[in-house]
Amino acid sequence: MAGEISQAVAEKWIQDQATLKKLLVTTLLPQEPEKFGLFVDLGIITVLDDYVHNTRLASFEKENRKKFFYYNGGITDKNFAKATVHLTPGQKLHVKVFKQMVGGSTTSEERLAFLKSQNAILTGAQGASLVFEQKRDELPKGYWYLSFDEKEALWKDAVGYHRVSHLYRYSDGVWRFDLGFFEHVWGDGHCLLCFCD
Repeated sequence: MAGEISQAVAEKWIQDQATLKKLLVTTLLPQEPEKFGLFVDLGIITVLDDYVHNTRLASFEKENRKKFFYYNGGITDKNFAKATVHLTPGQKLHVKVFKQMVGGSTTSEERLAFLKSQNAILTGAQGASLVFEQKRDELPKGYWYLSFDEKEALWKDAVGYHRVSHLYRYSDGVWRFDLGFFEHVWGDGHCLLCFCD
């Protein structure tokens, strides 16, 4: 009986020591800062009733091309047909914008991992087009707004780069719809569009 009590006491002591060590480590040692922080909460966007995935980018370009200072000709339905998520009419999405909080740069893989930690759905160029239509006035000037997708779903250009769609709002309010390179790194001026159901 005495042996069982001392065994229980010993196990409790070991458990308490482990808890104390964890508390000391998290309290006293400097922690790695979060890579991304909330920049803007855009609220809810709704996929339009006339939304058709296979023709979305063509209809968006036809209706909005003149609103852009620059519009990359590679943003087509053919090039971005393999979107991971095909949005559906009436679907509601909560959209947040996250900004890189640490200096330097981050990779596309790091950014995708962060989006997945937020349970984001990956909408690619189609998602960016919806944000432009419904929330562009709420996006701060002077930043790029990236709409990621899985690397395999992105358009691979003639040189072999996978292209990531992004909107840019110049300081004078003029817009650009362009494509970046998945294989390159991103700076703190490149914000993430995060779409959640």
